[in-house]
Amino acid sequence: MNKFQTKKRSIAFFLVPHFTMLPFAAAVETLRIANRMLGYTAYTWRLCSTDGEKVYSSCGIGIEVNSSIADERKNLGGEHRPDMVLVCSGIYVEEFQNKTASAFLRETYNRGIAVGSLCTGAHLLAQAGLLNGKRCAIHWENLPGFSEAFPQAEVYADLYEVDGNIYTCAGGTASLDMMLNLIGQDFGENLVNRICEQQLTDRVRNPHDRQRLPLRARLGIQNSKVLSIIEVMEANLAEPLSLVEIADNAGLSRRQIERLFRQEMGRSPARYYLEIRLDRARHLLVQSSMPVVEVAVACGFVSASHFSKCYREIYNRSPQQERAERKLTMSTVRTGVAA
Repeated sequence: MNKFQTKKRSIAFFLVPHFTMLPFAAAVETLRIANRMLGYTAYTWRLCSTDGEKVYSSCGIGIEVNSSIADERKNLGGEHRPDMVLVCSGIYVEEFQNKTASAFLRETYNRGIAVGSLCTGAHLLAQAGLLNGKRCAIHWENLPGFSEAFPQAEVYADLYEVDGNIYTCAGGTASLDMMLNLIGQDFGENLVNRICEQQLTDRVRNPHDRQRLPLRARLGIQNSKVLSIIEVMEANLAEPLSLVEIADNAGLSRRQIERLFRQEMGRSPARYYLEIRLDRARHLLVQSSMPVVEVAVACGFVSASHFSKCYREIYNRSPQQERAERKLTMSTVRTGVAA
């Protein structure tokens, strides 16, 4: 008998409305393939929701669950106690406010059970107070709003993070990497390699690999000076640097930077800097409930009126209209799902 043959692990997936299907499916399928490769059921899983009713994903597919939060709270002290609880969420995660869910997650963690999240689920762990002083990962699109809402959490744009008994991943295919990491801890590298072959995955990514494409690939430019300047800009959005400060940092003159940006980006460095600040503002408006004035400050604008003027010039609508459109979209999604 294989020395690992007696190992078993049960996982409860807590599905939140509008959860993202890709990371959830990637996690479950990785566990299923592990069982197949092992020749026995090492991993079991069940699905739960707040009330035990079907949950609809962001793509509109409804998933039947096995239990409710009330059932799972009873299980914490019984024979069906899980070894891990994973929160699966997605878009509109900030709209999910449920004290019972937060209490369930805290109780789970306090009983020594591993707690984790897929995609935007770190938001719910933070709401429950479980990420204070903890390293965590969340999808890059939600990271600005998350860091503003939960400054006590150490959030990174990593694929996944494991800090003690807390597992968080950025979603997408990163959940596959996090589950492979877990399986590797349980059964070793040989099983992980066999699973990768079945999934047509050429490697297990490092947890600290980039979520997004490198700037060079994302922007389609090769000039290293321009790329380094853009990196400096992206690192200083709340308190924008002057062009003189950027020039000193790059070891170039202001005129040289102006010329480089005109050649490579088709616009001035000041214009480009403004655009990436407004892009962050748009993510905060869409992905968080921060007041508009706080969004303006977080993106380096000295007044809400100046912020609104610049935003309208770029997006042809005001920040308030952007927020209103988000609420309308949410309402449409809910109505469509219910239908």
